[in-house]
Amino acid sequence: MSLALLAGAFGALAFSPQAQAQACAANGPCAAAMAMPAAADAGTNAIPDRLATCPVSGDKLGEMGKAYTFVYKGQQVKLCCKGCKKDFDKDPGKYLKLIRAADKKSDQK
Repeated sequence: MSLALLAGAFGALAFSPQAQAQACAANGPCAAAMAMPAAADAGTNAIPDRLATCPVSGDKLGEMGKAYTFVYKGQQVKLCCKGCKKDFDKDPGKYLKLIRAADKKSDQK
């Protein structure tokens, strides 16, 4: 029975997104097909991000091209570029406070 559990655990690991991406990178171009575009992440059920600036850099959204948009825990997040995502991921709570504060100001008008 423990062999069956071990095989099941290995099977689950083998199909994890990380394992799939590694297998695709080693075996062919399927990694690009697995990647979810930022637009698909921006789901319609998320709380809209009304902040006009990037919460990470402070730059006005749209100055560097189209904003990089994704959803984090039900909140839409707009960043000036994909490069800011790494900083966002280090302390998402800090940046969510800025986004939600802008939402509250917008609701009060």
